[in-house]
Amino acid sequence: MKKIFLLPLLIFVGLIIAFMVQLQRNSNGEDPKALESSLIGKTIPEFQLESLYDEKQSVNANVVKSGSPRLLNVWATWCPTCFAEHQYLTELAKQGIEIVGIDYKDERSKALKFLENYGDPYKAVIYDPKGSLGLDLGVYGAPETFILDRQGKIHYRHAGDVNARVWNETLKPIYDKLKGNVQ
Repeated sequence: MKKIFLLPLLIFVGLIIAFMVQLQRNSNGEDPKALESSLIGKTIPEFQLESLYDEKQSVNANVVKSGSPRLLNVWATWCPTCFAEHQYLTELAKQGIEIVGIDYKDERSKALKFLENYGDPYKAVIYDPKGSLGLDLGVYGAPETFILDRQGKIHYRHAGDVNARVWNETLKPIYDKLKGNVQ
């Protein structure tokens, strides 16, 4: 009978140990928000989807195999964080950073209106209304950004918004390294 009373105590102690281990890992630099991707080092999966701009125009993986590194940004109009990062992506595009968008689980008319109102930083936008390409990429939600080399190989995945800190501290060094390999 007394053993039953020990069960909550054991569960509590187990949780304390788990939290302490995670706090130790965080203090050693592990990012708890980092999402591992099994696609790092692999070429973007093949796909055939519509362009956001023209439903009669199809887009495939060649859109990211251009001869220069680029960002692949997963976004949607229903995503408030995507709205917050949009201005910074526009600044990056003005600096010559090539960005391809994936309009993820969204309505075409809303997405087109969004780009019309807030600017269009994308070289191309893949329309993914059912999230099939997002699923193949392992997307958890928007926004997510991938860095791809000139052959479409994925080098990094960032979950969350791209802002000045994320760009300068994390993404830009990877992008610059890939850009150096192009020249």
